[in-house]
Amino acid sequence: MGLQPRVMKFIGTIILIISLTVKGTAGMHINRSILGSSASDIVRGLSSQSIREIPAPDQLFSTAIKVLLGFPEQAVFTVLNQACSIYLASGAINPRITPNVEEMYFELRTPCKNISVPIAQPEQLVNLEEFDAEKKVVIFVSGWGSDGKEDSYIQDFANAFFCRGEHNVVYINTGNSVQTLYTWSAFNTEEVGNILAESLKGLTESVPVENIHLVGHSLGAQIVGKAGRQFKDLTGQSLPRITGLDPANPCFNEGEELSGISRGDATFVDIIHSNPGVLGKPKSLGDVDFYPDGKRAIKPGCVRFGCSHERSIRYYIETVYPANEQNFLGKRCNSLQSLNAGHCDGTEHAMGYAVDHDLKGNYYLNVNADQPYGKNAPADAVVQPNQCGLCGSQ
Repeated sequence: MGLQPRVMKFIGTIILIISLTVKGTAGMHINRSILGSSASDIVRGLSSQSIREIPAPDQLFSTAIKVLLGFPEQAVFTVLNQACSIYLASGAINPRITPNVEEMYFELRTPCKNISVPIAQPEQLVNLEEFDAEKKVVIFVSGWGSDGKEDSYIQDFANAFFCRGEHNVVYINTGNSVQTLYTWSAFNTEEVGNILAESLKGLTESVPVENIHLVGHSLGAQIVGKAGRQFKDLTGQSLPRITGLDPANPCFNEGEELSGISRGDATFVDIIHSNPGVLGKPKSLGDVDFYPDGKRAIKPGCVRFGCSHERSIRYYIETVYPANEQNFLGKRCNSLQSLNAGHCDGTEHAMGYAVDHDLKGNYYLNVNADQPYGKNAPADAVVQPNQCGLCGSQ
C-alpha cells in the first residue's frame, strides 16, 4: 500500500471513530463518560490488522493533524486518549520515535527579528550580539501542531516580555518532534525534554541557573517538566521556576507509561488550567495550581476548537505586561462555587507572571470573556503591544 493511501486510510479511521462517537450521542446531553464509552468500544473493535497498517511516524504529514481540528474537543480527546492506551497494549507499533536533534533550534526572539541556532549548541545562543547574558532568560515551548510560524500567540508571548525589557525571550523550535500524529508527539516529550535539559546544562555555563524560567503549553508543558527533572539529574541543581500552561491531558494517564509535569520538577512549579478534563489535565500538578473559571472545560468567550486550551497562554501573556501583574487574583479554595458563595477565606494572590513563589495549593478565580481577561484589570490595561514591544519602539 502506498504512502498516501495508507495515511488517508489511517486518518479516515480516526475520523470515522470520532464521527461515530459524536453521532452516537446525537440528541443527548454529551458528557465525557458517554463519549469515553462510545469511543472505547469503537477503538477496541479495530482489528489488529488495522493497527499494523498505521503508517510509520516519519511518514505522517504535519498537515494531517489539522484534520482532527474540525471535531468537538471532547470527542478528539477521547479518541486520542484511547489510541495511546490501545497502541501500547496492541504491541503492533512502537509509539516512540527518536527526535532528530539536528532539526531542533533555539529561536531568540527580538522586537525586530528572530534568530535561530541549533539547540545542541547553546554557546551559539550566548554568543549572539542580541543575547544579553546579564538578563533573565524565559524559554517557551509550545504544544502539538505548533511550528512557531503560524501561531500568533508565540510572538504575542515574546512581545509582552519585550515591553518589560528585562528578559531574553527564547522559543524552542522542536522540528517535527511534536508535529506528527498526536500519539507519537506525546511519547516524544520525554526525549525532547532530555535534549532540552542537556542544552540547558551547556547554557548555564554562561547564564546563572537562577535566571532561567521555562514555560510550556500543552505538550510543551510536559516537555519542560521532563527537562527540569533531567536537568537536576545532570547537574544536581534545580531550575528556579517552571510554568505549565494547561498541560496536555491525552496520553498522560495515571498509571501508564508517560509521566508529565509535576511539583518537584523545579524549585517552584506553577500551573494554569484552562481546558481541564479535555485537552488539559484536570488534576493539580504543581506547587500551586490556578483554575480560572474553575474546572469548567470551556472558558467564557470560547466557541472554536482549542480556544479554551489556548486561553491559558492568553491569560499568562496578559499578566506579563507592566501594570497587569495583579489582573488575575485567586483565592485558595475547593471550587469556584465555594469561592462565589463567599466560603473561601484568605488573601487573594496573583496568577501568572508575578505569582508568589511561596504559594501552595489550588486557587480559583473568575475571568472575563474578552480582553482584558483579568477581573482585576485596570481600565487602561495593555493587552496588545502599542507603544512597547514592537520593532523601533525601544
